[in-house]
Amino acid sequence: MSAQFREFVQKIGSGQHTGKDLSRSEAQQAMRMLLEQNATPAQIGAFLIAHRIKRPTAEELAGMLDAWEQFSYSLPGLSCPAPLVVLGSPYDGRERHSPISPVTALILAVAGFPVLQHGSDRLPTKYGLPLLDVWCELGVPWQKLSPDQVSAVLQASNLGFAYMPHFCPAFHALLPYREEIGKRPPLATLELIWSPYGGKQILLSGFVHPPTEAVMIDTFALRGIDHYATLRGLEGSVDLPIARISVIGRHLPDTGWQRITLHARNYGLDGDDPKLATADAIAQEIKHTLDGKISNYSKAVVWNGAIALWLCGKCPDLETSIATVQEYLRLGLVADKLTQVRQLVRPIN
Repeated sequence: MSAQFREFVQKIGSGQHTGKDLSRSEAQQAMRMLLEQNATPAQIGAFLIAHRIKRPTAEELAGMLDAWEQFSYSLPGLSCPAPLVVLGSPYDGRERHSPISPVTALILAVAGFPVLQHGSDRLPTKYGLPLLDVWCELGVPWQKLSPDQVSAVLQASNLGFAYMPHFCPAFHALLPYREEIGKRPPLATLELIWSPYGGKQILLSGFVHPPTEAVMIDTFALRGIDHYATLRGLEGSVDLPIARISVIGRHLPDTGWQRITLHARNYGLDGDDPKLATADAIAQEIKHTLDGKISNYSKAVVWNGAIALWLCGKCPDLETSIATVQEYLRLGLVADKLTQVRQLVRPIN
């Protein structure tokens, strides 16, 4: 048993009247002890469920990220003049809707932005379809690459994927606790705002509940991150809906934060949000979209790709951004990018 960690559990788990938040330095120390597993399993489980019930503060999340970065591999900065775009989505996957973000990543890469996704295999508590499975069906098994190999592919193609067991084994080792407590702990929020990259970047992070967005915004401020967007996407992902209003929070270095609401129907891209299918079926839908087939999935691709380009500053307005994505698809540039990434990854395996 760790007496020091017990103090952290007591502090956050003492209830509404006597419980207290951790300072940033205390949260950093607690996270370090979690990653080193210096506490007992009972203490770790108690801390995670108590922290979920209490709800984490921005200072706590900032401190936990401070510690996480000390245990994880960070890709070196690129020579590319454009900032790298990090797409942060829930690691425990999708249960209702097909993911769009792999194609969004390809579109951003075509536009000259390095892009990094991150995630893992099927994880508790949802055990939903992970992005990794879709990439594998597209012929890009990112989980077979070491961090150095991912860095090389990113440098050559503007696209990369950080597989958590390789980039932070200590964090990955905490996954059994999620299954045992049966709830997403605050660690799941960290996954939305973590970046395994050391250079200039733009963070695009998904969320579901407004309180989560609020604490993410405050965490970004504490950590000096001034170029980001929060997207109320499908199942907490960065995939914005086409069947209803898309809600975005955008923060630019010069102008600060603003709320943005958009609707795909105002741009001729409305339809039903793509329902979840198998990874193979989604890969086939992606290939059909890259071949020019019009469907709800292709509309969602154009909508999300255009918003991503606009948020990252590629285009001055959304209309121009939509036309740009449609031109990328028509010219086969997105399909060519997928082929390039597949060819770079294949020899490694």
